[in-house]
Amino acid sequence: MSAEFAGTAILILFGVAVVAQVVTGKGTLGDHDSISWAWGFGVMLGIYTAGRISGAHLNPAVTLAMAVFRGFEWRKVLPYAVAQFLGAFVAALIVRWVYGDVLTSVDPHHTFATQGVFSTMPGNGSLPVSFSTAFADQVVGTAILLFLVMALTDVRNNSPITWFAPVAIALVVVAIGMAWGTNAGYAINPARDLGPRVASFITGYHTAFRAPGGGYYFWIPLVAPLIGGVVGAGAYRLLIERFLPAIGDDTQEVGELPVTPTVAHVA
Repeated sequence: MSAEFAGTAILILFGVAVVAQVVTGKGTLGDHDSISWAWGFGVMLGIYTAGRISGAHLNPAVTLAMAVFRGFEWRKVLPYAVAQFLGAFVAALIVRWVYGDVLTSVDPHHTFATQGVFSTMPGNGSLPVSFSTAFADQVVGTAILLFLVMALTDVRNNSPITWFAPVAIALVVVAIGMAWGTNAGYAINPARDLGPRVASFITGYHTAFRAPGGGYYFWIPLVAPLIGGVVGAGAYRLLIERFLPAIGDDTQEVGELPVTPTVAHVA
């Protein structure tokens, strides 16, 4: 739990802070690309921080998918999620404190203009995106994330060597940010969104749980990624994993379907 707390905190310290810098700098201190890259770097550094101890899930959607498909102990799912939420919450409080002066300067009443620093909104608060579209977006975005996390960490699928895997996963997050950021801000992580959302709410953002249209939005980046993570990991199991050779099986050529399923194929 301490590793998940620390790793998620590292993720948020870079991710939320870069959004604060871009928003308060009004385009002079970065743009969407810098946001995507900083979130990716945050993921990479968070994984390097926690990977040896906890596996560096840093995301309840990852933890749930690993319990469903990779044998992760169910008794650890809730404690991991709590640690991830608390890490995100504390890190967001730090960003809120350090960036407090400039946030107040550009948005004295703490409105939707800077609420997006901490949590996601449909259409990033400025485009006409429905809740249903935002929900679908989060399912798809998180499904892509988990499909690729499964692929990049599967030792039977020529996964990257251990030290490089965090870099590869970081690049996945960067790519998702660049390709899937419009509809819902690519939260793809319930802890990443809820922790900073609560932190902003208790520090003056009274509309933190709502979207600019007035409806309660907070549940979408909380629920949809959990569904999307299971869908993406399940798709990897269905399309790729069940066809991979068992570890140590040298009889199957690359690109050749297994003739008879082994225990590893159907587990």
